[in-house]
Amino acid sequence: MYGEPALPPDFVSLPYANPDAPKGGRIVLGENGGFDSLNPFIEKGKAPPQVSLYTVETLMGRSLDEPFSLYGLLAESISTDSDRSHVEFTLREGARFADGSPVTPEDVIWSFETLGTKGAPRYRGSWAKVAKSEITGPRSVKFTFNTADRELPLILGLRPVLKKAQWEGKDFTASTLEAPIGSGPYVVDKFEPGRFVSFRKNPDWWGKDLPFNRGLHNLDEIRMEYFGIDTAAFESFKAGLLSSYRETNPAKWATNFDFPAVQAGDVVKAEIPHGRPSGIEGLAFNTRKPLFADWRVREALIHAFNFELVNQTLNGGVLPRITSYFSNSTLGMVPGQPAEGRVRELLDPFNAELLPGALEGYILPASDGSEANRKNLRVATRLLEEAGWTVQDGVLKNAAGEPFSFEILLTQGQDDMIGAASIYVEALKRLGISARISTVDSAQYVERTNSYNFDMTHYIRSLSLSPGNEQMNYWGARGVTEPGSRNWPGINSPAAEAMIAVMLSTQDPAEFTAAVQALDRVLITGRYVIPMWYSPVARLAHRSNLRYPEKLPVYGDWPGFQPEVWWEEP
Repeated sequence: MYGEPALPPDFVSLPYANPDAPKGGRIVLGENGGFDSLNPFIEKGKAPPQVSLYTVETLMGRSLDEPFSLYGLLAESISTDSDRSHVEFTLREGARFADGSPVTPEDVIWSFETLGTKGAPRYRGSWAKVAKSEITGPRSVKFTFNTADRELPLILGLRPVLKKAQWEGKDFTASTLEAPIGSGPYVVDKFEPGRFVSFRKNPDWWGKDLPFNRGLHNLDEIRMEYFGIDTAAFESFKAGLLSSYRETNPAKWATNFDFPAVQAGDVVKAEIPHGRPSGIEGLAFNTRKPLFADWRVREALIHAFNFELVNQTLNGGVLPRITSYFSNSTLGMVPGQPAEGRVRELLDPFNAELLPGALEGYILPASDGSEANRKNLRVATRLLEEAGWTVQDGVLKNAAGEPFSFEILLTQGQDDMIGAASIYVEALKRLGISARISTVDSAQYVERTNSYNFDMTHYIRSLSLSPGNEQMNYWGARGVTEPGSRNWPGINSPAAEAMIAVMLSTQDPAEFTAAVQALDRVLITGRYVIPMWYSPVARLAHRSNLRYPEKLPVYGDWPGFQPEVWWEEP
């Protein structure tokens, strides 16, 4: 996006990969939930995300050590102008799909157009900005844009490339257990829906000798085992059925990992630090619902959430709270401080629509950690009264006599989130609010969240150091009515969209940072989510014969790290 890539044209490998890593072996990982499809690129069905990660490739590849740089993968060269009004990709001559057929410009154009018109909603926004696509040579394809967006060449460079001929005469939008034919290092080998899926290394993988791939994809097999609840996955790891286990709860990390394999050194505990933003995780309000349309109601319910008690109960008080969407990075706003300088200039035109705190400074309420949480509940009561809700015979009701009641939708097996919600439900009773927890299987959860059929639900959006077009899918107004977007809270903010537009058009890194900080203020003061916690480190327990390089990427334990750079010692 800015400046020059960190690696020279003749680089040997990515800096966090071991080009001399042994090849072979396997890793078995656990997943909660299940799957009923092998097509992760459409709205219907639930597919393993690893199908996209391991079997399908893109024109360019991401370095986890550089937020704003991509390197050629399927493409040997990329050409664009100073305004980035177009981009031309030239495919590598030897690029092949798993069935041995060449990757062609026709495959690229068909893939991008099909994903942009028939695929999941996350692909549509960028495709709408393509004015023309054309084949310019035996291995070259060019896309011309109709919108000023400097990230578009990078976005298209990360789009999956599928085999056009596989889908002739088939409905691409239909959920299917036919795996896509990709050009990646692995192919889907064996699977049983809802139980496991195995990815086997393609011995004829065309890209194994590319510098970008040296030290990556070292294992012969990656197997994903599916579990209904997290406890079952952990017990399977203890029994030796899983190779690695990612623990998100620091209290369990401190107390549950003293079993014999750890004591004998057969299992190693590793903490992987990172420098990426916290992102947002918590309980999201569906603001499409009249119950949560008033920001004062949402602010009241944020005050009623006793974070300090929940964090102490579930995490031993170890994990820090998410203070804004881009906290833990230079892209985040400083809690409590007013908007200044360029950030203030960007937000001023939207002064009338911004909620309290966006300009003058905002900080999440903190409790004294006691169960009573009296101070914050008093504030919550006042805000609810201002919004027209009063307690009548012990029940919070509006002027029409309707009780304040709602559902918290969660997936089965989310033990920590169910625990947090249970504490919250009890706290809400003190306000006269009736909240109930509903747990459903993963398929029902996908169906309900895609159609926004919920009141409140667990919400998590991992954010990077290079935010861009995906932000419109997360927070753009189209997601208020368009099903299947990532905008579950129903955010409808011209200010947010304007900040994203600046991010996508500027060539100035300082302007970009100011726009993200301004966006951060709009989102956190919108009171769309009750923020919970984040971890500055990942906690991975793994079999001692599994290794990873000492040099860690800035993104740490992020998609592209485990198992991509891992290997098994003979």
